[in-house]
Amino acid sequence: MTSAPAALTETSHAVVVRDLGVVDYARAFADMRAFTGARNADTPDELWLVEHPPVFTLGTNAKLEPFANPSHIPIVQSDRGGDITYHGPGQLVLYTLLDLRRRALGVKALVHLLEQAVIDLLASHDIVGQRRVAAPGVYIENRKLAQLGLRVRHTGSYHGLSVNVAMDHAPFRLIKPCGYAGLETTDLKQLCGPAALPMARAKQELVAGVLALLGDICHESNTIPPRPQA
Repeated sequence: MTSAPAALTETSHAVVVRDLGVVDYARAFADMRAFTGARNADTPDELWLVEHPPVFTLGTNAKLEPFANPSHIPIVQSDRGGDITYHGPGQLVLYTLLDLRRRALGVKALVHLLEQAVIDLLASHDIVGQRRVAAPGVYIENRKLAQLGLRVRHTGSYHGLSVNVAMDHAPFRLIKPCGYAGLETTDLKQLCGPAALPMARAKQELVAGVLALLGDICHESNTIPPRPQA
């Protein structure tokens, strides 16, 4: 991650950035809910960077239809918005644990901000990314690169954004990604070449873009938040 300025400005809040590596989806989901439930007005906002082992997740709009699942990839019910999607190795997931009231930021504005961070990242590599009306995410022509799904509890957001970096797309073809039959997916490796945007650089560029749009600084940390005591 980029180094942080020495001091906060009057309009900025420090954001803790945690690069957690590979984390089981159910564990990350439980930790996000615990963090959001335990936070108070003084809790710093956090961004969590993870990769997940293969998993299909169902959003609150998902209607699970039978589909072939030859690899027996786990299916997990989530409380994020949206439909069914896939997470797996080579996909960068950014979880946004933000106090929206403190930031005077609405859900639609946060979705727009996260999409813009991906669009800006692509533009820096001479690739045009696009939004779609009523279909959150970032698209390259007719292929989807980034997926979005959020939840807000007590003004705190969690879940967030996933960006395909260099992954196996076959599981996407087993489902209707985000509820759209036949939707093709792409990744940064296909768009930029295998050496242009490896995972480590994609993390740096994406986080830098999100922080710039939030107008914040980064306090770097790599320690997973402890689970609150029952």
